[in-house]
Amino acid sequence: MGKVFCFGEFLLRMSPSLNRQWLHDATIPVYIGGAELNVATALAKWDIPVKYCSALPVNFMSREIIEELQSKNIDTSPIHFSGNRIGVYYLQQGADLKKVDVIYDRAYSSFSALRAGMINWDEVLSDCSWFHFSAISPALSMATVELCKEALQAASQKGLTISIDLNYRSKLWQYGKYPAEIMPGLMQYCHVVMGNIWAAESLLGISSDIKESAGMSNDMLIAAAADSMQKMQSLFPTVQTIAYTFRLEEQYFAVLRDNHSQYVSRQFTQSNIVDRVGSGDCFMAGIIYGLYHHHLPVDIIDFSTAAAVGKMQEKGDATNQTISGIKQKLLPK
Repeated sequence: MGKVFCFGEFLLRMSPSLNRQWLHDATIPVYIGGAELNVATALAKWDIPVKYCSALPVNFMSREIIEELQSKNIDTSPIHFSGNRIGVYYLQQGADLKKVDVIYDRAYSSFSALRAGMINWDEVLSDCSWFHFSAISPALSMATVELCKEALQAASQKGLTISIDLNYRSKLWQYGKYPAEIMPGLMQYCHVVMGNIWAAESLLGISSDIKESAGMSNDMLIAAAADSMQKMQSLFPTVQTIAYTFRLEEQYFAVLRDNHSQYVSRQFTQSNIVDRVGSGDCFMAGIIYGLYHHHLPVDIIDFSTAAAVGKMQEKGDATNQTISGIKQKLLPK
């Protein structure tokens, strides 16, 4: 198997403590991340060869970032050096990216300035067998949509497995297009999909009778996932594997559809939550890890779910969990 190629925007996360504590201390913790980098970091930690492609300006901060990524065994050779700034987002400590508290400061970033024709896809994908991206990139602009389409066409022509995380960030879709006008054109290239019933509706127009998890039993949610996944595969015949997560008030579980068979993970209690950011990326990395090694579907969904729950007990955007540490969570107590 070749390398897993992860493509998306590199971001710095500023994570202030509120009640003016960040002002009094004159300090804000800074984490490096971005959905695709979080996946790459987890996979590299789990000894899967990884390439990461983004765009950074030429300055001392970028050099420091490159050195840090390389120290994690991430191949940074595809990173395009251009533009003038690194994207940033602000999220108070302990908050959730899906809530309204997040502040994005990524306009005119180096990644947003990338255009089709700037990256030699034939060269950067030459030693890869997998291409991963997320719905965050096409949320930025039509130019980024065209860039993603160019990358997907190149990956498809090379016979790579293509995966997507259906991250829905309403604050990012601000260029006059509805997600459902854009995403189906990219989904036609994908083989592996991660998301949930609500992201599938927002991004792909796949409707569900269940609009929120509150008051719903697990069986009702599992049935809704099955219905949504079936519709997705009917619309997009290339899709072979779909994974949906359910992060409830106290529980976390997931559903996997692989070759038209359904598997439900163990249910985990969410406790000792430190940082919710990146848990979905960790789950996505678990799915790629399992499929890359041809593990059994039931083992893939259990491992991925345990990894996601473990990530919420860590600070920062990316996980530092080991394979053995994740498997430990699956042992009988």
